[in-house]
Amino acid sequence: QVQLQESGPDLVKPSQTLSLTCTVSGGSITSNYLWNWIRQPPGKGLEWMGVIAYDGKTAYSPSLKSHTSISRDTSKNQFSLQLFSVTPEDTAVYYCAVIGDGGNFNFWGQGTQVTVSS
Repeated sequence: QVQLQESGPDLVKPSQTLSLTCTVSGGSITSNYLWNWIRQPPGKGLEWMGVIAYDGKTAYSPSLKSHTSISRDTSKNQFSLQLFSVTPEDTAVYYCAVIGDGGNFNFWGQGTQVTVSS
């Protein structure tokens, strides 16, 4: 029932900020659960980036914390990712996903390809 959709630019230049938005339907990001950003670089595995909980609290992967910010717009039922000072190594498919009952990633967006290149 819950659906997530990533959106944002597909090309970002090095040193710029990568900004993506996840639009949620079928559930409220303020009511329950944990709303996550995950990425998959080409040829590599999934990497959890961070999360914003229903109460607005955030947590980040230690390797990305200094470069990452997750926020939300409750009026639009959206949460967003900002990745600062990107490099080509940040090229990946970016997903938003929700951890619901049972601690599982119950629903995922389809993913959006972001390329960091000059």
